[in-house]
Amino acid sequence: MKTYWTESIFHTPKPIIAMCHLQAMPGDPGFDRSAGMERVVQLARADLVALQEGGVDGIMFSNEFSLPYLLKVKPETTAAMARVIGELMSEITVPYGVNVLWDPFASLDLAAAVDARFVREIFSGVYASDFGLWNTNCGEVIRHQHALGAENVKLLFNIVPEAARYLAPRDIREVARSTVFNHLPDALCVSGLTAGMQTDTATLKLVKDAVPDTVVFANTGVRLENVEEQLGIADGAVVATTFKIDGVFQNAVDKKRVKAFMDKVKDFRKNF
Repeated sequence: MKTYWTESIFHTPKPIIAMCHLQAMPGDPGFDRSAGMERVVQLARADLVALQEGGVDGIMFSNEFSLPYLLKVKPETTAAMARVIGELMSEITVPYGVNVLWDPFASLDLAAAVDARFVREIFSGVYASDFGLWNTNCGEVIRHQHALGAENVKLLFNIVPEAARYLAPRDIREVARSTVFNHLPDALCVSGLTAGMQTDTATLKLVKDAVPDTVVFANTGVRLENVEEQLGIADGAVVATTFKIDGVFQNAVDKKRVKAFMDKVKDFRKNF
């Protein structure tokens, strides 16, 4: 099996990056003012501990409960996320990354501030989405990355954005090939419609076959029941919803579910 950069960071083939979903923060409609930021930190810490003790290979912090999402986030969101990660940093034992939904510039700002190893975002393409017309400027983002001195931060390109489609229909294999040629991504992420929705296996295979030398992650909906099938194609997975109590997106992380999932992954990886 081909060796990818992921093994130097995660020290395993087929790594599982677990999402640590942060609760709504100042400026978000769902922010709990009475509980304040202390509650956000407390809940993030509980999820972090459960994920790490369950055996995941990496963590990615995201403002998942900043609904409805912005395409250009407010500075208070990045600042609040930096506070949370800063308070937890001494307790993080696995490689970690960040995702400020849905703003690649803010994601890189946060990565530079907290020494994150990787960022996942929508870096390229133009989409019709639930958030309106969704445009990108990858050249500006990459220049911003270098201006920050964050050129070592790995960039995970989501080329099948959740709740969005390319403005002009394009074959996903062409998207994968042109993204790799034009932008030199460190990885491509293939998603389902929303968080928790399974990544289409056929689409995942089309992408991987189109760019065999590029890391490809299954980005949503990987569960105990399908993880072997998904990792049979993908080079790793970003996992969140199935780790929650009862597999419900809004719930806290359940360490038992994480451990059962990771036990199955570790058994699967013995063949590689």
